[in-house]
Amino acid sequence: MLLIDGVRVRQRGEVWLDDINLELPRGMTTLLGPMTAGKTTLMRVVAGLLPPDAGRVLVGGRDVTSVSVRRRSVAFVYQRFINYPTLTVYENIASPLRLDRAFPRESVDRRVREVAELMGIGELLDRRPGELSGGQQQRTAIARALARPVDVLLLDEPLANLDFKLREQLRADLKGMFADSPGVVLYATADPNEALSFGAPAVVLGEGRVLHTGDVAALYAGPPSLAVAAALSDPPLNVLPGVAREGGIDCLGATFPAPAGLPPGREVALAVRPHQVAVERPGGGAVGFPAEVRLAEVTGGSTFLHLLLDGGPHVVAHLPGTRAYEPGGRATAYVDPEDVFVFESRHGGGQSA
Repeated sequence: MLLIDGVRVRQRGEVWLDDINLELPRGMTTLLGPMTAGKTTLMRVVAGLLPPDAGRVLVGGRDVTSVSVRRRSVAFVYQRFINYPTLTVYENIASPLRLDRAFPRESVDRRVREVAELMGIGELLDRRPGELSGGQQQRTAIARALARPVDVLLLDEPLANLDFKLREQLRADLKGMFADSPGVVLYATADPNEALSFGAPAVVLGEGRVLHTGDVAALYAGPPSLAVAAALSDPPLNVLPGVAREGGIDCLGATFPAPAGLPPGREVALAVRPHQVAVERPGGGAVGFPAEVRLAEVTGGSTFLHLLLDGGPHVVAHLPGTRAYEPGGRATAYVDPEDVFVFESRHGGGQSA
């Protein structure tokens, strides 16, 4: 188990990590949050690259807070692949094994070839990084991290710089690879779709704090706060202002059901994901908001329609198919109340309406 106990980090007068407390078991955990959430900072503390200003890091019950990087049983894969340019793929993968005095010398060759085959680069062992594609270089970097058995494996958005097809392929490979890992695997990502595809327990970070932990699918279905809902929405969440009344929530002249116990007069935020905004009336109890078309972005088989609600904020509708809309034209944004999450603005807590 990896235990992060009360870790705080301040840099240049700013709080980068604020009282992080986590217990991470063996196997994979996803670290999810936007770019400034503190994911890399937390991983650097775990790896021993950045000493915390307060708190401890324990691995298997052993306090490693003051232990040097070289003496920690940890491997780190960065977003930008880092390989030794003068060494072959074989020697890159073998390098951590040769530095580990506890690893049997006679087992190095077998382990290198085993990991290379696992990562699909077995036929590239004689090449140097400069002769490889970006995806092959990242596979080499991951293979080097996997070669030596470690207690903690850290992966900091390792697929972010790869093209979509390769990213999907590697993601599937890694999911199977980490399913039965004997150590702790911490995988950082800013992409909620990636976190959902892995299906591993998630830690949601925001502004250097732990916002929530738990099953990622459950967090997506019922986010406990606006910040968690935003972290789990790509494209970005649509947020509308509302005020609780006796008969429900008033939102730009429309009425939505209010969660039980919400006192009248309380300001709230109503959140809806872009794919749940329609421009044709879906039937049932859908609520319509008149709007002005600002932009239509066509991306392959779908259209992102940017709308300015009358008297309200911008919203984005993610629509299937290719749609043609003229900027300045009129449209109606329809929202089903069952798809709306209601959050109390003051402290970000919330529940589905």
